[in-house]
Amino acid sequence: MNPRVLLRHLYDVAVARALPGRVLASQLPPPPKGRTLVLGAGKAGGSMAQALEAAWPDAAPLSGLVITRYGHKPPEYRPRRIELVEAAHPVPDAAGEQAAARLLALAQGLTADDLVICLISGGGSALMPLPAAGITLADKQAINKALLRSGATIHEMNCVRKHLSRIKGGRLAAACAPARVLTLTISDVPGDDPAVIASGPTVADPSSCADALTICARHGIELPAAARAGLESGVFETPKTLLNGELKMLATPLMSLHAAAEAARAMGIAAHVLSDEIEGESRDIGALHAALARSVTRRGEPFARPCVILSGGETTVTVKHKGGRGGRATEFLLGCAIALQGEPGVHVLAADTDGIDGVEDNAGAIVTPDTLQRAAGLGLSARELLDANNAYGFFAPLGDLVVTGPSFTNVNDFRALWIP
Repeated sequence: MNPRVLLRHLYDVAVARALPGRVLASQLPPPPKGRTLVLGAGKAGGSMAQALEAAWPDAAPLSGLVITRYGHKPPEYRPRRIELVEAAHPVPDAAGEQAAARLLALAQGLTADDLVICLISGGGSALMPLPAAGITLADKQAINKALLRSGATIHEMNCVRKHLSRIKGGRLAAACAPARVLTLTISDVPGDDPAVIASGPTVADPSSCADALTICARHGIELPAAARAGLESGVFETPKTLLNGELKMLATPLMSLHAAAEAARAMGIAAHVLSDEIEGESRDIGALHAALARSVTRRGEPFARPCVILSGGETTVTVKHKGGRGGRATEFLLGCAIALQGEPGVHVLAADTDGIDGVEDNAGAIVTPDTLQRAAGLGLSARELLDANNAYGFFAPLGDLVVTGPSFTNVNDFRALWIP
């Protein structure tokens, strides 16, 4: 099989495993004695709402509000009972703030006979910007931008976000009491910790205000006076215990990686899943994957060839040049290409499973044995473009971007190496 076709097929299989339409209906409870309210946020919010509406009995009451990213509403979805609002990601905007305030307002006045179904997926943190008292949206935007550029992990970013919010870190579930809260979630974080996914709006939070302050100090994040005062005093502390919640995990990065591995094996190809929890600087993780590929091609260690090697997780990009374009996937690939130096036969695909790498129009890209040679022919310096955080500017002229459009789900990074 053509290596490009093979790797793209495995990516498509991984994404398909995480689509809400395939996994959500079987996890729904029967309608309650009272009303059913749907609240949610995330890149998969539109497709999760679509799947829920399709599966919920027509005769049973259903209403609610879900927030998703601009352009992430499934084109065939015509909401009937659940309102779908679009907002900005990764930097929050006023539309997200207004929608988050409405989510919290809808949670008021519920009874023990009512059921709240919360649809939570990756991206929900930025899509629900409801600043804590004394903090403005502009403050949160500035803090969010600084975190995104700092190289902080998703766990660190969400620890800060939830302590500066009125809805995250379990506060949404607390507002729904005494109603029963069922959270249906799609994980986009290493380790699948529900307290980290979308900053855990319905999950008790084990982290503290002190943790958030330590993270900000570690990464040089400047805090406005009100934010620092709230954290230092403990006024912004999150709920540590919630008694009205149940959570079901619909899809995870590891589930998607295993689905891709099974697809490869069905074609007679040995497949190995390294991990779904790989974190670190994207370019460095790319170089590590290249070292592994060289070991397989030259020594048959630790895997025999031919084979496919799969990995996931959430790498980071420390942005040093604001003019560059690209996301985690393309920066990983550029670091990998430089380290591979045209290793014969090795092909690598990396892409974000939500279909968008960072804020660009591509999901990711692909590296081939002649990538560096073709780039040199176009006058492109891989090292200079990597130093400029401009991996998009490297792969676009080569025609090697992987463009899928929004996938309507999100189980984070997907990486596949083909070693013949």
